[in-house]
Amino acid sequence: MSRRAGDGPVERRLHPVTPLRRAWAPIAVLVGWAVHDPDGAQRNLSRLTTTTLLVGLAVLVPAAALYGFCSWWFTHFAVTETELRVRTGLVFRRTAHIRLERIQAVDVTRPLLARVAGVAKLKLDVIGTDKKDELAFLGDDEARALRAELLARAAGLAPETAHEVGEAPCRQLLRVPPGVLAVSLLLTGATWGTLAAALVVPPVLWLVTHSLWTVLAVALPLLGAAGASSVGRFVTEYDWTVGESPDGLRIDHGLLDRAHETVPPGRVQTVRIVEPLLWRRRRWVRVELDVAGSSNSVLIPVAPREIAEDVVTRVLPGVTVPEAAVLSPAPRRARWCVPVWWRGYGLAVTDAVFAARSGLLRRTLALVPHAKVQSVRLSQGPWERARGVADVRVDTGADKTVTARLRDAAEARALLAAQAERSRTGRRDARPDRWMTDPS
Repeated sequence: MSRRAGDGPVERRLHPVTPLRRAWAPIAVLVGWAVHDPDGAQRNLSRLTTTTLLVGLAVLVPAAALYGFCSWWFTHFAVTETELRVRTGLVFRRTAHIRLERIQAVDVTRPLLARVAGVAKLKLDVIGTDKKDELAFLGDDEARALRAELLARAAGLAPETAHEVGEAPCRQLLRVPPGVLAVSLLLTGATWGTLAAALVVPPVLWLVTHSLWTVLAVALPLLGAAGASSVGRFVTEYDWTVGESPDGLRIDHGLLDRAHETVPPGRVQTVRIVEPLLWRRRRWVRVELDVAGSSNSVLIPVAPREIAEDVVTRVLPGVTVPEAAVLSPAPRRARWCVPVWWRGYGLAVTDAVFAARSGLLRRTLALVPHAKVQSVRLSQGPWERARGVADVRVDTGADKTVTARLRDAAEARALLAAQAERSRTGRRDARPDRWMTDPS
């Protein structure tokens, strides 16, 4: 549904199923109050007769339906040459102006019930905002068409041609088989650690306290953590697919709720290649990201190292992942600062990236392109000064820090000056971050 406001752009409404979603808001308030104060809710309900309850429901349900309808009816959105405009509110009007050049990712997500209804959410990553703006709900086809239009206009295409661009073609790079994902979760130490804690801690608490409530208060969160680290991740990362398109790397995943996300070009600040201990025999790795202004954090949940490194080169053009033999280890005297675990630290600086390794059982190699380094710092505690070592920290545009631990003090001072110069040169030579650019 759409309408034109005066001589302005065509305003459109959300999908007609949206009122059903918004009608739950008043009911959710009552449920939240009952959960927050169950004793008070039980006392108040016990005072009400059956007739009073039926009358209350007869009033509440139509009121909730009316609220949902009014909320939907007075919500409009429009795409202009420079911005996405969202207008809401019946009594207090609110208009959000989202500038197209500040949009860095547009994701399409389809929760389970939304998939049944044939609708989807459109989520926008906008520079300078902590959370994603969203339009919920739109029809599946409308959501994809609007996503393509927003990206086309953000790329600077003329409004009259943006509608005709359609969704950019995508070439699949990898797909994670469900069996591989399941085995990788079984070989993750966090899964077994939380499960062991959930099985061991509650019986011990029962023997000590003989309090059922204490046992439940501890056991339920532990079981929830175990489920989130295994079943929850499997459901979220099921059928993980990574594809390459002119608007960035596209990620599709989810068993119940399907998500269609985009890793925006040029916005990746850090890539981390994670290698848990039990994955090394199979040469599996996990690839995580830090993206400026975005909540996208996983690129590949599990994949063979060779395939993962090939995908990393798509995210960071011109970057080659340093081999383990190239990484310079921490000096042997660093063992007095961090016993045993000092062996896991390493560093390599190439023409393209600052690469720091950490961890002994769960190795993590962090890659920061020189152009993404915002500042460089050297830190040295009293014990480190006594041993002649220091830490070099690089800060990125995603408000994250990558640290090269326990380097020789003279090496660290030289690295500090050299990295500052590499960062200036990298930012000067970096290509502009634009949508719809030719990936070649």
